[in-house]
Amino acid sequence: MKAKILIAVIFFSGMISAQQTQKKTEEIKTIEEVKLSKKVFVKKSDRFVYDVASSPVAKGTNSFNLLQQTPMLSSTDGKTFKIMGKSNVVFYINGKRTLMDAEAITEMLKNTPSENIQRIEVVTVPGSEFQVEANEGVVNIVMKKSKTNGYNGTLKMNNSQSFYNNPSSGIAFNLRQNKWSFNSNFNMGSYREREKYTLSNGDATFRNDSYGTMDDPNKNYGGSINIDYEINKNQNLGFSYNMRYNKSFGSVLDMTNFENGILSNRTVNQEDAQTRNHNFNLNYEIKTDTLGSKLTSNISYLWFNRDKVSLGETFPLSNIASYSAFKQAVPQIINNYAANIDYIKKFRNESTFAIGTSYNFTNTDSDTRQDDFVGNSFVNNTNLSNHFIYKENIIGAYATYERKFSEKFTGKIGTRLEATISSGDVVGKPDIGFERNYNNLLPYATLNYAINENHNITYSFSSRVRRPGFGQLNPSRTYFTPTNYIQNNPFMQASRNYNQEINYMYKNAFYANVSFNFAENAYSQLPLQGKMINNATGEETKFLRYIRTNYGNNKQLGLTLGMNKAWFGDIWTTNYSANFEYATYKGSVTKDPTSQPIEGFTEILQPYTINVKTLNMFFQTNNMLRLSAKKDWYLGINYWIMPSREMEIGKLHTQQSFDVNIKKIMGNFTFLVELNDVFNQNIDDIRTIQNNGSFNTVRSFQYRREFNVNVTYNFGNQKLKKAREVKSANDAIRSRT
Repeated sequence: MKAKILIAVIFFSGMISAQQTQKKTEEIKTIEEVKLSKKVFVKKSDRFVYDVASSPVAKGTNSFNLLQQTPMLSSTDGKTFKIMGKSNVVFYINGKRTLMDAEAITEMLKNTPSENIQRIEVVTVPGSEFQVEANEGVVNIVMKKSKTNGYNGTLKMNNSQSFYNNPSSGIAFNLRQNKWSFNSNFNMGSYREREKYTLSNGDATFRNDSYGTMDDPNKNYGGSINIDYEINKNQNLGFSYNMRYNKSFGSVLDMTNFENGILSNRTVNQEDAQTRNHNFNLNYEIKTDTLGSKLTSNISYLWFNRDKVSLGETFPLSNIASYSAFKQAVPQIINNYAANIDYIKKFRNESTFAIGTSYNFTNTDSDTRQDDFVGNSFVNNTNLSNHFIYKENIIGAYATYERKFSEKFTGKIGTRLEATISSGDVVGKPDIGFERNYNNLLPYATLNYAINENHNITYSFSSRVRRPGFGQLNPSRTYFTPTNYIQNNPFMQASRNYNQEINYMYKNAFYANVSFNFAENAYSQLPLQGKMINNATGEETKFLRYIRTNYGNNKQLGLTLGMNKAWFGDIWTTNYSANFEYATYKGSVTKDPTSQPIEGFTEILQPYTINVKTLNMFFQTNNMLRLSAKKDWYLGINYWIMPSREMEIGKLHTQQSFDVNIKKIMGNFTFLVELNDVFNQNIDDIRTIQNNGSFNTVRSFQYRREFNVNVTYNFGNQKLKKAREVKSANDAIRSRT
């Protein structure tokens, strides 16, 4: 009897054990299924989230290349990004805006390992809490984090062969020990650019043609330090410092010029330039409850200094030309002082209320001096020498409220008030100056409805102000030839922009976006043709002046269709998009507000009229193929094409680029070989024709076919948490330097 009972106990115990084992097996299978069906590309209430942490695309490359593979983002020049082919990009890292100019941001992205990135967030219509301008979109790069003490780092080496050979290297180091977090990076490299120009302009009676090249050697040094101290579990104190130094000595622009088909002269412009940028930010953050509510404050200081000294000489090559020369010094110093306070209150019903205020004071000092060669010496040109001082105060305040009405429906509304007081003066020239005082109320709203697990639709609206860059306000000139140059304009005004979008996403893989953008009092860089008449002799000198100025309004109606999906068990990863845009540009420019009367001369300008209605398109395909079962060999094949498109400045002819790359992963080493623009089809070619018969052509060949070899080595504990990144107070200012 006891034996039977023992057998029964063993039998039932075995059944229970088997059931538990089966249950655990089912749980494991369930976990595996969840992992396999992980949503890589997701639409949140106000942004798209691309989770790249476990994607093979993110292995062994840099952040710049990874962004090129990100849905909705594209880069046609290898330097800047667009969202859906139209909106300019403002970069944030862990919620903190990068405080660097465009070239420094490119260097930073190309020297940041892609393995450090957790996800990329694309905000097509930024909310009121973001300090952005016009139709700018936000890309927030969220870095990987862990609470493990220790250190790690990444060493990168790159060699690029285009027209010239350009090496670069960088190192990033992270350390975390209990309450202290520290991370830093440093990169350096040399980059020598070659650009080939063809310039033509004129009308039915006259024609100017210029052919030549520009060689621009650059040495770059950059880095950052971030320190974070956890005072207690609710309070943090952080300090960050960013710097960049660029040296470009010995840049040469060499142009041969023809007038009406007859060889006239040769222009050689030699330039020495250097840029220095230092930014300091002190941050304090306190959590006010367990729901995630917090108060943050920042104090920032930004110092930017760009020095440029050039010598321009024109040598006669025929009896109709003579020797001429000028010396030009164009320094620019920017000091910015900023502070902001933000409070985010979270409620148990999953709603969020945010309020904040900010203050920015910017002072720019640009003492431009130009000396012309007269007789046997250089004499100061008082008309083109300007000591321009610009001061700007911006007081901003915002409030937003976000609520989750149900599991399917969420909404967010907000508004931003910006009060701007600015003044610009040229020392000793009281007729060149202005004072402006204007306020802007900028509403924002977004509604997100998750129809079901596979369908999501969002509507967004925002209003923004676009202010000119500080360098664009300095009334100085940049010369291609003595009669072909860029003229900055201190009288440019801010434009008002209104943006609307409807986004639809299907199965977190396919998306469609319809957008409408309207810009009021828009500005751009436009070509003005004219002539300078010597009143005594009647001699005429014709010129082409690219002036930055307000011209009128523009409207853009866009449609973007895209897909981001992995096939055949992640063997083939694809990212395709097609952008269609119907745009209208309307306005005119009849005068140059920067023109100064010259005794004995009369200046006559031809009006520039803009009346463009056009359909623009852009297509992009990115493919990543896994070549081995060990996941250590990958092949990338990418292609984009931008058919001819009309813009304010003229017609930009078709551009395209075919790129291939292959990478090999060996433990902590990753080797990446890239060939960009294989067929040399990425060329800037802009042509303008006015109804009065005047024309202008600019063709720039930048030798974008490039062979790159990258080696990356990761060392230390790769699960280390980075120092807390914070949003700086002068975020809105830095992009305008």
